Amino acid sequence: MKSTNKEQSRRDFLKKVGIGATGVALSSSINAVSAKSYKRIIGANDRITVAIQGLGRRYGAFLPAITDKNNNVELLYLCDVMDKQLDKAMAKVSKLTSDKIKAEKDIRKILADKNVDAIFMATPDHWHTPGACMAMKAGKHVYLEKPCSHNPKEGEMVVAFQKYFNKEVQMGNQQRSSAESNQIISDIHNGIIGTAYKAVAFYSNARGETPVPKVAAPPAGLDWDLFQGPSPRKPYTHDTWNYNWHWYGWDFGTAEMGNNATHELDIARWALDVKYPEKVNVWADKMHYKNDGWEMYDTMEASFHFNNNRVIQWDGKSRNAYRTYGAGRGTIIYGTEGSVFIDRNHYKLFDRRAKLIKEVRSGSSEDGTQLGGGGDLSTLHSVNFFDAIRGKAKLTSPIEQGAISQMLTHYANIAYRIGKGFEIDTESGRIFDRDAMKLWSREYEPGWEPKL
Repeated sequence: MKSTNKEQSRRDFLKKVGIGATGVALSSSINAVSAKSYKRIIGANDRITVAIQGLGRRYGAFLPAITDKNNNVELLYLCDVMDKQLDKAMAKVSKLTSDKIKAEKDIRKILADKNVDAIFMATPDHWHTPGACMAMKAGKHVYLEKPCSHNPKEGEMVVAFQKYFNKEVQMGNQQRSSAESNQIISDIHNGIIGTAYKAVAFYSNARGETPVPKVAAPPAGLDWDLFQGPSPRKPYTHDTWNYNWHWYGWDFGTAEMGNNATHELDIARWALDVKYPEKVNVWADKMHYKNDGWEMYDTMEASFHFNNNRVIQWDGKSRNAYRTYGAGRGTIIYGTEGSVFIDRNHYKLFDRRAKLIKEVRSGSSEDGTQLGGGGDLSTLHSVNFFDAIRGKAKLTSPIEQGAISQMLTHYANIAYRIGKGFEIDTESGRIFDRDAMKLWSREYEPGWEPKL
């Protein structure tokens, strides 16, 4: 049987971007639209219509930009699989805007609405790439919270979908919107500390004991089937849905690497101007509350070695808040002529003798290690997303760059899970280790794997 022109075009594209034929099965009510035939035209009044999927700790960070009338954005939907979160968000947001917002538990129904231009996605990690791919296939732009993928294969998928459907996809590593971070990293690239050769990224927190998960009935109001979404079905366990999914195995979460290291490792990679590492080594273990429900490491040191003898080191302590570097989180860049400390709201420039040369503070309200977050940088990041949709700006964190930084977190998680380091193809990002490549992707619930 001869291939249709459309099928041949799809195959040629997949071959060009270097991935296999992979995909998300959409409900029949959602029609896929090719990049060439679909380019939604923003109305004459330049208004952008949006929906928010996921109403937990992060969604509030998007509201200042969405509800600011100067941004000319209309919020059409709030979406969550838990009734009480949906009800709480509806009550909160209705006080901030006069928009006639609809509550919806199933994102697929929202994606079927052609009036929606863009989706803000703040779901659990396992939903991110499949949800973003579904949205792009339905003609939507996507603001995608970190991590942008659950595993390396999904990083390839989400970038391939963006290229194919030609949608704006902003990754939610909002420090890329910091004027101070942009300035000092530009200065680093221009030699202000000589040749930058090493970055230390770190995070310290005092997360407490986690309940041991026990099989139980899903809590009232939770659509457990929709929560699982792309993940293979299994019985509900007590307290999974409310944040602890991060630590209960690998079906939903990506451990602290995907949860927080994403931000600082992105800054480190950006500052050193590197792509994929040559090799990765990890030391990690569960050091605290040995008998609680936390199923993966809570302490990790990782090293990413790049060409030209550059290195990024990660020091992550999820349950020991000792401030090894004088702050709860941040990135230190070492150069032949000095060093720079960078976090979300300021930087310090030192000479080689550790003399403070310059310190700049932004006054940003977005920093620290507390749950949730939000503040000035999230607002700037969201406004940049709107400007990019309108064709007035380039994304500050395009998914193609975000996905490369996210790969560092996947490499570290894989090295921990197989108990050894490995070497990597610096051009493709593929791993030269058969055991590691077994974790390149994951199993999907039938019908949910992203497909072009």
